[in-house]
Amino acid sequence: MYCRNCGNSIDVSQPVCNRCGSARGTGISFCPACGWRHEPGAENCPNCGCGLTTQPATTGKSKLAAGLLGIFVGFLGVHNFYLGYTGKAWGQLLITVLSFGTLSFISGIWGLIEGILYLTDHNATDANGVPLRN
Repeated sequence: MYCRNCGNSIDVSQPVCNRCGSARGTGISFCPACGWRHEPGAENCPNCGCGLTTQPATTGKSKLAAGLLGIFVGFLGVHNFYLGYTGKAWGQLLITVLSFGTLSFISGIWGLIEGILYLTDHNATDANGVPLRN
């Protein structure tokens, strides 16, 4: 992950950039996926083609919605689809569907734990690195 303000490489667990001090997911000049500089207002990165979110971090997805979806329908991966983590979401959904529900307790426990973590983690982000709003 890269800082959207200065392009510095940052760890996913860091809430702020070590170089410029910007909150993770804020800024509009650098691609969060590859760190390439782009024009403000660009919809896609000219280097890697990923979609660029130019909205401020305060318009992120709801932490409460992600947590409750994880707790109540996490066995289907709905919370991960909501946050953009489609790989994990498909994994949870396929575990449940392909086992005809017999292994749904595995993805259910997985979803329950993730739901609780989303509700309690102050630095939780969606798949684009945008912090979740309260």
